[in-house]
Amino acid sequence: MKKMSPELMNLVANRFKIMAEVTRLRILYTLQEGELNVQEIVERTGANQANVSKHLAMMLDIGILKKRKEGLNSYYSIADKSIFQLCQTVCGSIEKNLQKTLDNIKVDIE
Repeated sequence: MKKMSPELMNLVANRFKIMAEVTRLRILYTLQEGELNVQEIVERTGANQANVSKHLAMMLDIGILKKRKEGLNSYYSIADKSIFQLCQTVCGSIEKNLQKTLDNIKVDIE
């Protein structure tokens, strides 16, 4: 990894913080389907509206999401699709480590 300035490290840490909350992950995966308004996100994630709105604001602030107004509704979509590459990398690592653990347990049982 190349050397990072303290400012860049803060930006990277903020990106990881966003990913460290289950509701935000649910919202992101819901928005993979395309642009949705708050009520649609609430219905698909099962979270309450206040909680969804709070998390949407956080992800807007960091630049992961974008918002489009249409009348009284706000529609949200993914602004930075690289967030899914990060998720895939982490998920792949978890799956790999989980498989190693399962293989070790299987060997111990035999």
